[in-house]
Amino acid sequence: MTATVPTGRLGRDFRRLWTATAVSNLGDGVTLVAGPLLVASLTPDPAAVAAAALAPQLPWLLFALVSGALVDRLDRRRLIIGVNLGRGLVLAALAGAVLAGVATVPLICLAFFLAGVGETLADTAAGALLPSVVPPERLEQANSRLFATFVIGNQFAAKPFGAYLFVVAAALPFGFDAATFGLAGLLLALLRWRPVPPAAAPDAGPRRSLRADIAAGVRALWGVPVLRALAGCIAVMNVAFCAAFAAFVLYARQRLGLAEVGYGVLLTAAALGGLAGSTLATRLRARFGTPTLLRAGLLVEIGLQVVLATTRQPWVAGTALAVWGVHAMVWGVLVVSLRQRLVPDRLRGRVNSVYSLADLGGAAVGTVTGGLVAQVTGSILAPFWLAAAALAALTALAWRRLSDTAG
Repeated sequence: MTATVPTGRLGRDFRRLWTATAVSNLGDGVTLVAGPLLVASLTPDPAAVAAAALAPQLPWLLFALVSGALVDRLDRRRLIIGVNLGRGLVLAALAGAVLAGVATVPLICLAFFLAGVGETLADTAAGALLPSVVPPERLEQANSRLFATFVIGNQFAAKPFGAYLFVVAAALPFGFDAATFGLAGLLLALLRWRPVPPAAAPDAGPRRSLRADIAAGVRALWGVPVLRALAGCIAVMNVAFCAAFAAFVLYARQRLGLAEVGYGVLLTAAALGGLAGSTLATRLRARFGTPTLLRAGLLVEIGLQVVLATTRQPWVAGTALAVWGVHAMVWGVLVVSLRQRLVPDRLRGRVNSVYSLADLGGAAVGTVTGGLVAQVTGSILAPFWLAAAALAALTALAWRRLSDTAG
């Protein structure tokens, strides 16, 4: 049986949501690349650079599960609007501090942490909002557009653009990001959709505590062996990856000899690979199957760390990052699809928040580890070798378990 892919317009509300997402993704990407540049301009300490990278990741470690439970209780549209406006104010204040010459590393970390807290709520709510904006038969079409928009805006266009804005004026990227949050909030305020009161939900019943809701999500993921294995894999993968990349801006400068714009272009290589991976994922799955692709992804993870630890050529590093970008996108598509097939609708939000904890919480742990390793060893290459060893151990442990995935 061949499935029919819906085509045509998705409606005015989706266009507003799509545009709001595209705008905020571009702003996020600009801050993501400008943040390390700002810290590096204040201090050469790799631990300080790693701390700034950790600050927006740490809220996922602390609040992911709570955010997942709250999103199921609150008006998701209003929640995203309020959070975006709050994040805009935080970034505007940071831009003012940079412009006035009073920005410090602790202040930068605080601003990024507060923005990260908002992100845990906004991103979780946005994933749950879409089914109320488009009809069920068009969800795949809508999700594909949103995913591609993220890659193009956040991972591709924002990298060189953010570096360019930083060169023009150090405060400019953060002021730009603040403006994108304001515009995104305005677009979402124009949505005609209104939420269904929680009491009208099909599975409504006596309100449970947040702890009970969170526990239900944890049990749902832990009870499915494949999801449990994949959550473990993504946690270790992100610990290793972010440990290696915690001070990547210093690696690009000292090892590869790249300036600010070159650093942004180097990061864009991974986004180009991700864009290619988003178009190839379905065909690769049909050709090789899910288990083979997931196993190959582990090998790509190891290869990236080894290449970066041994090369001094920017084009070699860029090529390795592009290949990794293809793998990262394919891995993401396969794992999201598995969760969608295996998890009941009523549990998806909470299960996704548990997976996000493993995913982004692992990134936070890795960022801390990488900064400390680079500082203690005095080598920007030590985290790459440590990451390669950890990923090799993961590959040995997970190789057989990944054969249980469907497809």
